[in-house]
Amino acid sequence: MSPKMHAEEIETDATLVRRLLVAQFPQWAGLPIERVPSAGTDNAMYRLGAELVARLPRIGWAVDNVAHEQTWLPRLAPWLPVAIPAPVGLGVPGDGYPYPWSVYRWIEGDNPEVGKIEDPEALTHDLAAFIMALQRIDPVGAPAAGRGRPLATRDAPMRAAIAASEGLVDTAAVTTLWEAALRAPGWQGAHVWLHGDLAPGNLLLSGGRLNAVLDFSGVGVGDPAADLPVAWNLLPREAWPLFRELLGVDDATWARGRGWALSIAMIQLPYYQHTNPPLAASARHVIAQVFEDQRAGPA
Repeated sequence: MSPKMHAEEIETDATLVRRLLVAQFPQWAGLPIERVPSAGTDNAMYRLGAELVARLPRIGWAVDNVAHEQTWLPRLAPWLPVAIPAPVGLGVPGDGYPYPWSVYRWIEGDNPEVGKIEDPEALTHDLAAFIMALQRIDPVGAPAAGRGRPLATRDAPMRAAIAASEGLVDTAAVTTLWEAALRAPGWQGAHVWLHGDLAPGNLLLSGGRLNAVLDFSGVGVGDPAADLPVAWNLLPREAWPLFRELLGVDDATWARGRGWALSIAMIQLPYYQHTNPPLAASARHVIAQVFEDQRAGPA
């Protein structure tokens, strides 16, 4: 059992998953069950045999995402150039577990490792192709993205995170960078579809190329800057100009994207520094990359 990351986190294990399957999906109850190692914060994952995976929310704030993904993943999948999770079962609370949960098709692949990307140029093309395909999908009737709102909506939690990070980072420098991001002109174009969390843990590679994108819990429409943090959390600096060119990113959108990357990392760092070391390390990397980006000027 992995350590708790949240005070109100629900504990899960393979025995619970087996009970849920027996009661709700008996056709899968005899499959081997194995917990999937992950630095994810909202859901616990259990592989079911070779072809399926169960995804159980750990915490109350992730519960609404179950129905959200069940609704939108099948609608988005035909328009995207790589695999995304395909829901095959919707579970309900039971056997002491209080939340709805999902069963998906298992997707093969490996998470990319920062600093160990075999072909950064190819991966940059793949990521840009995914983002552009998502943005081309008709936004009529789409929900608002979990991220993608004006950057100023992050100000209060960002200031709290800065205060909680004294001794962890140069908080004065972070404050300066954050205030610069807030001054960037806002998005004036139409809202477009966003994934909202293109972090390494939500990407799968095969043969060095993007094979799948996972975790669409925040998918919806908003400011395209919210899908740019993958530049700072994964891509090397030398790939940033190509990434910007492929996506047609102007200076204001890049600045807002940098603000999103900084705020995500800063809010994660003090919260997960002890309970999720891989995520805390990723946050530190992103903060360092944002500092470097600001020092070096336009990519």
